[in-house]
Amino acid sequence: MKYPFKTTKERSAIMSKIRGKDTKIEVKLRKALWHLGIRYRKNYKALPGSPDIALTKYHIAIFCDSDFWHGYQWDAKRCKIKSNRDYWIKKIEDNIQRDRDYDEQLIEMGWLPLHFWEHQINKDLEGCIDEILSNLPDHVQ
Repeated sequence: MKYPFKTTKERSAIMSKIRGKDTKIEVKLRKALWHLGIRYRKNYKALPGSPDIALTKYHIAIFCDSDFWHGYQWDAKRCKIKSNRDYWIKKIEDNIQRDRDYDEQLIEMGWLPLHFWEHQINKDLEGCIDEILSNLPDHVQ
């Protein structure tokens, strides 16, 4: 399917509506944790990268990563970017590197960073929850 061409102004308006926090995937994962009785802090600014979900009691930082913005299968997808290539390639590669840097900082602080891709949360929420639970002490599960 071909998408209609958008002018710079139209594209800018669309891109400005993309949320930085409380995204659908974050809310979906948080609700699942809440229903299991697992309490958390959201967008925890006291940690590098402001994790989307922080299980402070267990030192687990959870990030819900958009497939596009965080570069899922980036090597295959970067060649498909057609417009404003220099900008988008640099932007997404910077995001990937920033994620790595935050993970290193969190590990140095004694935290476990966990990342879940958008498609994982949407298609296998139970698998994501299982991975989180597998990193909690036995008495919590």
